[in-house]
Amino acid sequence: MPRPPIFLEKRGYRRRRMMDAVRLLPFLGLMLWMVPLLWPVPDATPEPTEPTIAMSVALRYLFGVWALLILATWALWRRTRDVASGEGADQADGPR
Repeated sequence: MPRPPIFLEKRGYRRRRMMDAVRLLPFLGLMLWMVPLLWPVPDATPEPTEPTIAMSVALRYLFGVWALLILATWALWRRTRDVASGEGADQADGPR
C-alpha cells in the first residue's frame, strides 16, 4: 500500500502562504505607519540641536505606505484568485 506524502502539494502550500500574507498585511501596515512616531520632534528652542523631519516628509511617507499597501493588497488578491481558480479547474475534472 503506497504511503501518503508527508508534505503538502505545492498548490495547497502556496495558497496557504498567500492567505498568511494577506492576514499579516494589516499588521505590517500598522508597523510602517508607526515609524514616523520614532522620528525626532522639533524642540521649542529657536536653534534645534538635532536634525528634524518636516511634516511634509512625514505626510509623503504615510501616503507612500498607504499606496504600497493598496498595491500589495491588489497583488495578493490577484495571486490568491489565480491560485483558487486554477485549483477549482483541476477539481472540475473529477477524481483521478
